Amino acid sequence: MPWGYASDAGIVDRWAEKYGITIEVVQFNDYIESINQYTAGAFDGCTMTNMDALTIPAAGGVDSTALIVGDFSNGNDGILLKGAGATLADIEGQQVNLVELSVSHYTLARALDSIGLTERDVRVVNTSDADMVAAFTTDDVTSVVTWNPLLSEILAMPDVTNVFDSASIPGEIIDMLVVNTETLAADPRLGKALAGAWYETMAIMSDAGDAGDAAKSLMATASGTDLAGYNGQLAATRMFFDAAPAVEFVRSDDVATTMENVAAFSFKHGLLGEGAPDSEFIGIAYPGGKVFGSTDNVKLRFDDTYMSMAADGEL
Repeated sequence: MPWGYASDAGIVDRWAEKYGITIEVVQFNDYIESINQYTAGAFDGCTMTNMDALTIPAAGGVDSTALIVGDFSNGNDGILLKGAGATLADIEGQQVNLVELSVSHYTLARALDSIGLTERDVRVVNTSDADMVAAFTTDDVTSVVTWNPLLSEILAMPDVTNVFDSASIPGEIIDMLVVNTETLAADPRLGKALAGAWYETMAIMSDAGDAGDAAKSLMATASGTDLAGYNGQLAATRMFFDAAPAVEFVRSDDVATTMENVAAFSFKHGLLGEGAPDSEFIGIAYPGGKVFGSTDNVKLRFDDTYMSMAADGEL
């Protein structure tokens, strides 16, 4: 939503013009299709989660750079069970409806691990996010894993309990702007313009007055909710409105630990590409030169260069 607003408000065009380039922002209704199009080379950048960046473009052989780490889910993804007094332990033996191989699936795996269970202790049923709310209203479905705004919609139903959410695994479901590494290296002006546009938009969004409300209202409408609903989603999101905390986050050991967990989950489910022998098949690079996995097959890079320039006022 921030990128759509930044495009409509002329913010992207102003920053592109500043650096003598042209940037076209295209909004997709289908999230996965947008990543597939990026992976196929139709776009130079795309917004996606850290897990999807690893398992789709990186696993597909496209060297990709996390240019901007915008936020992480801090309650926006969760596990809901029927029953007012339900606990996470009650999920054992249940059918769990979720978007298979998504961050919801990862959330389930992390939750089960926290109480000594595994995916063998439940039955996962692949369910489209478009069908999730309707599925939960049926007698057959007793547990779902989903994200906002669906999470809030289901939680508002009678006798539903949130038994685990991403606030219990902070920093693990990350939203990022990912760009093609080769394209970025060939023309760093792209990185500067995108970072400049993003943090100008973040400054407007974080404004406590009318300007912030006006911008968020437009984003809310575009995402099918109202300002109150959008603010509710933001409340369950750790936004990096300023560049400096984002830089600190991406340099932390926590991100590296998270990506090792993500890589392990992805390998277990066959998401690292055909023939991947282990979870370290794809190299993941971090600021300072640290690499997890194969140094000969680095396909995902967490780069603080342009966020640091924004933090230092150098854009």
